[in-house]
Amino acid sequence: MNTTITLDKAGRVVLPKPIRDELQLGPGDVLELELSDEQITLRPTRGNGRMRKKHGVWVFDSGVPLTADVVERTRRKVREERERRNGGKLR
Repeated sequence: MNTTITLDKAGRVVLPKPIRDELQLGPGDVLELELSDEQITLRPTRGNGRMRKKHGVWVFDSGVPLTADVVERTRRKVREERERRNGGKLR
């Protein structure tokens, strides 16, 4: 897809929604910018984390700490799934 976009007064650009949707980009996503001659390339930075084994369990380390909210939501989701599997009993 080729399109024309305009810089605003602060030098910012807005990626058109069809492009954001196709690349599954959302607020807070990070893009890598590469400049070569007269060409600018933007590339989503994904998969920069690493997998490592910690205490016998594979752990994905993205290099970015999780917020307390993300940890709490994940903990709550795991607990609810466990209760559903065990007929409402926590084990």
